[in-house]
Amino acid sequence: MRVLILVITLVLGVGNEVNAQSKQPLGARSVSGWEAVGRLIISGRSMCTGALIAPDLVLTAAHCLYDPSTKQKVDPPAIEFQAGLNGGQAIAKRLVSHTYAHPDYRHRVSGQAQIGHDIALLRLRQPIDIAVIRPFRTDSRPKRGDAVGVISYTQAQSSSQNLEQPCHVLARQHETLVMSCKVEFGASGAPVFIVQGGASPRLVSVISSKAAMGGKQVSIGTVLDKALKQLLKSAG
Repeated sequence: MRVLILVITLVLGVGNEVNAQSKQPLGARSVSGWEAVGRLIISGRSMCTGALIAPDLVLTAAHCLYDPSTKQKVDPPAIEFQAGLNGGQAIAKRLVSHTYAHPDYRHRVSGQAQIGHDIALLRLRQPIDIAVIRPFRTDSRPKRGDAVGVISYTQAQSSSQNLEQPCHVLARQHETLVMSCKVEFGASGAPVFIVQGGASPRLVSVISSKAAMGGKQVSIGTVLDKALKQLLKSAG
């Protein structure tokens, strides 16, 4: 399968304050019932999105572990997970104690994402009680044509969740998904969900970048199949 990626841009916000005021993107709306999705604040000035998959583990993109200004890997305590942030109020806030990037991930300072291995786990300093927030279950089923959804925080809407649904998997090549989902700056690490047969949503990918293919905006994600198993092994 040949996928033509014309332009790939990191979704991580660079050099912008996370509380900057801007217009809400078309179609964006607050989402209830998705408290395990949260905003990640990196070094107090840039942001990503992450999702709780265990009481003390957050799944996100590996490039979110790097300061976009210095290009250096940040110390784990410099990352804060704000679970269920909506209207500026988070259900739970936790600092990160350890980070685990995919072992094959190599950070590029050129501004282009390394697709396929752009995935990481964050261990929280203190777990979040499952009675307060229930972590998401994961799956590895996405294939071409599947309907999916993305929940993210963006620079344009940094204090509440954005839902992009439905969108579809356009192609799958090895550990990479190309999707019709439109994502904006700040959505790095955002969870991609699949719902089939009325079952509860399951997390199947994380957003790595946005791109252009055939003149249309698409998003690029890393699938969880082998990558998540490797990360969980690393995290012990």
